[in-house]
Amino acid sequence: MIDDLKGDESWRMFRIISEFTEGFDKLSNLGFAVSIFGSARFEPDTPSYKTAELIAKRLTENDFAIITGGGPGIMEAANKGSTLANGENVGLNIDLPFEQIPNPYQKVSLQYRYFFARKVMFVKYSMGYVCMPGGFGTMDEFFEALTLIQTHKVYDMPLVLFGSDYYQGLLDWIRSTMMDAGAVFENELDIITLTDDVDEVIDIMNAHRDYKKKLIARARQEEAEKNRN
Repeated sequence: MIDDLKGDESWRMFRIISEFTEGFDKLSNLGFAVSIFGSARFEPDTPSYKTAELIAKRLTENDFAIITGGGPGIMEAANKGSTLANGENVGLNIDLPFEQIPNPYQKVSLQYRYFFARKVMFVKYSMGYVCMPGGFGTMDEFFEALTLIQTHKVYDMPLVLFGSDYYQGLLDWIRSTMMDAGAVFENELDIITLTDDVDEVIDIMNAHRDYKKKLIARARQEEAEKNRN
C-alpha cells in the first residue's frame, strides 16, 4: 500500500513537470501579453462580456497578446475579441467538474490539471492583469498577483480592476478594515487601478510596455558593455 502511494506521487511529479514544460515551450515567444480574468457565468448579452470583448480587441490592436483561463463567460469574450482582431491569444484551461468548457476562440490552448502550474503561466507570461467582475477564481488570481508584487517575488505590473460598481466596495473594505488594523499600508494599494474606462486600460498597458522596453534595452546595453570589458 505504501509503495503504491509512493508510485502515485512519483507519477504526479512527472505530470506536474510536463505541464510546466509544455507551457514554457508554447508560450516562450508570446511577447507582451495581458491576462483578462472574470466570471465564467456571464452570458454574451451581458455588459461585462461585451466590455471584456472590447478590451481584448483594443489591446490586440495595440499589439498585445491576450491570455485567459480558456473557459466560457469573460474568458470567452476576451479570446473572442482577440481572435476577431486577428491577434495572438492563449487559453490556460483547467480540469474542473463543472463550468470549465473550453471556448472555441483560443488560438493556443493548454490544459492543466494543477491550479498552481496554471498560475505560474499567468504570472510568468503576463505584463498586466485586467480583472473584470468575477467570483472566487478571479479574486484568487488578483490577490495572488497582488501578494507576489507586494513581497517583491515578481516585477511590478499593472493590476486593473474594471468596474467601480463591482469593486469599489472591496477597496473600501480594504481601506476601512485592513488598513485601519495595520495589516495593509497605503502605498501597497498604489499597485491597483480601479476604472470604468476602456481607454485608461489601454493607456496603462501601453505605458507599462514602454517602461519594460526601456528596462530591457538598458539591461542589454549593460550586458554588452560588460562583455566588451
